[in-house]
Parts: sequence; structure tokens; C-alpha cells
Amino acid sequence: MKYLKLKKLLSTSVAALAVGSMTATMAFAAPKPIQIGLIAPISGIYARPGTVMKMGAELGIIDVNAAGGISCLDGAPFELVMIDSGDSVEKAANAAQRMVADYPDLIAATGSYLSSFTLAVTEITERAGLPVLTLSYSDLLTSREFKNVFQTSATSGAQAEIALPIIMDLAEAQTGIRPKTVAIITDNTAASLSSVKRMKDGLLADVGLELVFEEVFTPPLADATSLVQSVRQRRPDLLFYLPTVISDSKLILEKMKEFNVKVPVVSFGIAIAEPEVLNTMDAELLDGVMSAVANWGSKGQEDLIARLKETYGEPWMTQNAISTYGDMWLLKAALEKTCSRDPIVLGETLRTTNFGPSKYYPGGTLSFDKTGRREGASLTIIQWQNGVPVTVFPDNLAVAKPIWPGAK
Repeated sequence: MKYLKLKKLLSTSVAALAVGSMTATMAFAAPKPIQIGLIAPISGIYARPGTVMKMGAELGIIDVNAAGGISCLDGAPFELVMIDSGDSVEKAANAAQRMVADYPDLIAATGSYLSSFTLAVTEITERAGLPVLTLSYSDLLTSREFKNVFQTSATSGAQAEIALPIIMDLAEAQTGIRPKTVAIITDNTAASLSSVKRMKDGLLADVGLELVFEEVFTPPLADATSLVQSVRQRRPDLLFYLPTVISDSKLILEKMKEFNVKVPVVSFGIAIAEPEVLNTMDAELLDGVMSAVANWGSKGQEDLIARLKETYGEPWMTQNAISTYGDMWLLKAALEKTCSRDPIVLGETLRTTNFGPSKYYPGGTLSFDKTGRREGASLTIIQWQNGVPVTVFPDNLAVAKPIWPGAK
């Protein structure tokens, strides 16, 4: 009888020790990762930019986690959840529906590359109360009174407003002549159309430019012959070109060479400066071409650019990589302040907090106005020089001096 009581006591003690040991083990177990969504195209004609966005986000997560994760949440690490938005507005909307349904633990997301896609995606994420950081340009993104859309880039209209006077001054400084006429060729994506609308609504007149030709096309272009012939006939002093597909950049520049159309080309966006452009055309065709972009690898980011090249073989850092890299650090800063996994709390913190100087986006601060636009956001102007698109503006970020095409 005593033996049975002792056996029972021992069994109870062993069980208690086991439970205690398990509890102690759980107490020291790694905290649950914090899921960050990246919704971007990794299939279809826009797969390349989406893939580069993933590279930037992955490097950002590696560095955030190496810095201790989120200290006030027991060092919880970031975990990237990749969602393919596809290559159409409909696919992007469906992907957003899947994202909020399949990943209820997401605390925030970033994406979606094209403004057209981001407009559709954020209709869904707003209803779900999920904060979204985006480098998409369209002014419409932050004109809808949404509470959970945060635009880290300058809007299309703001970019045109900043870039045009700089371009005009540069032309005059290096040639002695101020451009008077311009042709515009643009695709029909939301960001491109926003830029053109701002130009036509008064900006061109403000800088003394007359619009002599405009054409809007649906990407991808099958043939650029008629567009380039029209530019040749009008003989503008400048060509503003706004593509979002690399193949469209190739077609226009090749046709310009074929028809001997020597007009300085200024683009808006990065389709004309993607590394793949060099796989399809001679670097000589690109020499001197400028583009106004929301972000670019710049002075002070040399080590990060080198890591991107070493890790992924990328020859330079486009806005798609540097912006998503910066997004991870911005989310870390916000989470360190909230100490909460609640997306609603995170969104409120992003709306109401100034996190200080902007390190990974040009200009301004890490704060947002009531519409969700980053305060003081500026841009970079890049130019193809010796086979590489380099930052030439602003001066504090520039790695080279701008050269006006044709200037002696």
C-alpha cells in the first residue's frame, strides 16, 4: 500500500517536473514571427520589377532581424509573405482578397508596383484595416480619404512639378537655349496618366513649354513606327516618354535611331532604366536619356548596393529594391513604438508619428500627412552615362553630374 502511494507520488512529481520543464522551455522559445506581406507582380509582363521588390524586402528583413527584430515584442523577427499580384488589375484585386483571407496574422503589407494595381489592392486592404506602404505614384492613391494607405514616394503630379523646372534649367545652362516645345508619349497606366494630367493642367505653361504632340498607348507596344514618325514631323525640343514596360522603351529608342530622330528624351519612371534594357538594346541608344523616378540607389548607400549585387547579381539598385528595403525599417520603427501586433494600432502610429529624417527615400521625413502622403517627399533624376543609369539629382544624393544630350 505504501509502495503504491509512493509510486503515485513519484509519478505526480515527475509529471509536475515535466510540465514545469515544458513551461520553462516555452518561456524561452523564440517569439512568433511578425508577418509582413509583399503583394507585387512576380508573373507576367511586370514580373521583373516585382522580383526586384522582393529582393529589397528580403535584404531589409535580414537586416532588421540581425538588429534584434522588434525589441519590445521579445525580439520577434520579421517574416516575409510573398503574394503574386499578377499582371492585371483583376488579378491584383483577386490576390489582395486571397492575402487578407489566407494570412490573418499580417500586420502590414507593401507593394504593388503599378499604381493601377495598387488602387485595386488598397480598396480591399482598407476594408480589412491592413496598413499598406507603397511606392506607387498615382495622386489618386491618397485622394480617397483612406486611413491605411501610406505613399512613400512623391505623387506623379508632385514629381512632374519638381522635375520639369530642373530639366529646363539644365538644358538652358548647358546649351544656352531654353526648350520651347515638347512631345509626350505615354502608356495608359494610372501613374503615367497622372503625370501627364498635371503637366497639361498648367505645369507645361508654367515652365514655358508648348505641347505639340501627345499620344497615349496601351502596353505592350506592337510597333512604335507611327509614334516616332509623328515626333519627327513635329520636331519638338523635348520628348517626354512615360512607359512602364521595358519592351516599350526598346521599341521607341530603336525607332528613333532608325529614323534619325535626335530629340532629348526625358522619361518618368524606371522602365527605361531597368538592367534588362541592356539585354535587348545597345547602351549607346540609352546614352544621355534621363528619367525622373521616386527613388534610386544613391550616394551613401554604396554598401547596400554592393550587397544587392553580391546576393542577387543586380548591377544597380532601382527604386523597387531601395524602397521596399526602406519599408522594412519604417515598419520596425513603427512597431517599436506601438509594441503591438494589431494592424489597427500600427496604422494609427504611422498616421500620427514623425520618425525623423528619411534615410531610404529622397527628401522629407518619415511622417505622413492626413491623406497618407509622405511629408516633403522628393525624387531622384537619373541619367544613362557610360552604360549605367546614375543619380544626377539632388546634389546631396548624386553620384555624377548631369550632361544635357547634344551639349558641347
